[in-house]
Amino acid sequence: MSSAATFCLCCLALWSGAVGFSGGEKKTRTGEVHSKTSEVGWPGYLYTRAEGRCTPQYWSSGSEAWPNIVPKEAAISKVFGSRVLERYEPSLTLLDATQRNDDVGGSAFAKLVKHASAALLNAYARDGFPYDSWEVKVLLLQALVSEEAAATQAEQFEQANLSCT
Repeated sequence: MSSAATFCLCCLALWSGAVGFSGGEKKTRTGEVHSKTSEVGWPGYLYTRAEGRCTPQYWSSGSEAWPNIVPKEAAISKVFGSRVLERYEPSLTLLDATQRNDDVGGSAFAKLVKHASAALLNAYARDGFPYDSWEVKVLLLQALVSEEAAATQAEQFEQANLSCT
């Protein structure tokens, strides 16, 4: 076993012994109650989902009403234009696009439509979002030319969505 793997296993053992994997609460000497994971500041699981108000996950959760100009059930070909049919199914809706989970390790086009859909919603709903709605539409269409262009544009939309407040 490599030294890095040994180190990680040791850290995991120390962390699990100090914090415990069972979750729950712990009383301090002063009687205050703390959850075990909050003491360390770690989430307690390896992968977290972004929880910002502008992420695709946020929009797909139904936590906020969607802008009336783009209903959840709208087909992306109606919203972004018929050229998207070259890469996406005709039945793909905006809600479906924000709920996609095949963008991690999958096609750059999957990530592009997911983050472009969230960026479009943010452009309509968030003052100060760095893109206007027409820019999101044009940039998505321009990025459909290649996998590399799609990956680059998807990353830019993702960063804008993550940094939005």
